Amino acid sequence: MEKRETSLKHLFQEEFSKMVAVISKLFGLEHIETAEDIVSETFLTAAETWGVKGIPANPTAWLYAVAKQKTLYHFRRNKLFREKIAPAVAGDQEKEQQAEDLDFSMQHIKDSQLQMLFAVCNPAIASEAQIGLALRILCGFGIDEIAEAFLTNKETINKRLFRAKEKLRTENITMELPPEQEIAGRLDNVLHIIYLLFSEGYYSQTQDEILRKDFCFEALRLGLTLTEYPLTNRPETNALIALMCFHASRFDARSGENYPVLYDQQDETRWDKALIAQGTHFLHLSAEGDKISSYHLEARIAYWHCMKEDSREKWEDILSLYDQLLLVNYSPGVALNRVFAYYKVHGKESALAEAGALHMENDHFYWLLLGELHTGLNNDKAKAHFRKAYDLAKTQTEKAVIRGKIDQLT
Repeated sequence: MEKRETSLKHLFQEEFSKMVAVISKLFGLEHIETAEDIVSETFLTAAETWGVKGIPANPTAWLYAVAKQKTLYHFRRNKLFREKIAPAVAGDQEKEQQAEDLDFSMQHIKDSQLQMLFAVCNPAIASEAQIGLALRILCGFGIDEIAEAFLTNKETINKRLFRAKEKLRTENITMELPPEQEIAGRLDNVLHIIYLLFSEGYYSQTQDEILRKDFCFEALRLGLTLTEYPLTNRPETNALIALMCFHASRFDARSGENYPVLYDQQDETRWDKALIAQGTHFLHLSAEGDKISSYHLEARIAYWHCMKEDSREKWEDILSLYDQLLLVNYSPGVALNRVFAYYKVHGKESALAEAGALHMENDHFYWLLLGELHTGLNNDKAKAHFRKAYDLAKTQTEKAVIRGKIDQLT
């Protein structure tokens, strides 16, 4: 029973988004919930049938066949379709024929998913709602899992998704790629949402390690999807993929027993060499254009962090990259990280002057950095700064790490 449930859950994660994309292409995005219902009913039927007869030899083909049957049923029997949808679409008989011949070929799935990606990442929808939609529609995560990642409840997520789907309807967003002349502008937003989706997994405060990894690798999968279409296979796309590969390569090494392992203490043998090689490949591809995006700069910084050995050249280049990144895409976090790189190049006393100019008193990372910089220079000040960081830290895991630093100075 456990094996069957595990297999079905894996299939749901893998196939839900594909099936919803193909059926939504037929119905139209204004009826995306109908597509979700059909796919959910398909998996419910699978759970009931496979529990009695066992898993079929080709479970994916079985799911596609049942989804076709259920889609056709909705066209022929569903009152909502007959009364509300059919009048709004041209050629009802033609649509019914399309339902009978619903195309679950690999190419049509890829095309539908790419179109869905651009539809979900439409700038008319708020970024937070886009992430929720992406997790649900593009990645097949359940409401419970999304709520866990956002550290909120199912009701909040359902409301967020409802509002996002309403936007799909009211803005008449369709499942089609933008015109070629608009692709570059729209791609920026798609990449931004994939970046936020990856970050949601990589920096999530949930204790569910498997869920965090799944988020990251789903974001990576969406990025790789863009490389299969010439107009979206651009240098900035490859740069983002490189960045995600480099970060994901150190995922296992970042976590100890109930506490995060800081970069300096990570076991290099636990880094994923294959992902580092893949990241390096895409970093080289990203250099083919004449545009440098924030993803290029962050990917180069992440590349250096996949080399454990310290050197002046390493930190001088990282500092230069942070200087450029602040000009391209300023954020307090980037400014704080730049100070750490500045310390590695110029020493603690010079870095303290740089840190003092930031005025980030409400950020526990700011006080944590000040504590690190004062350690060895003025341990009393270091402890005071660590205590402020401790008070501002949001999770018990972070507080445990900071408490360890205070204890070392006591």
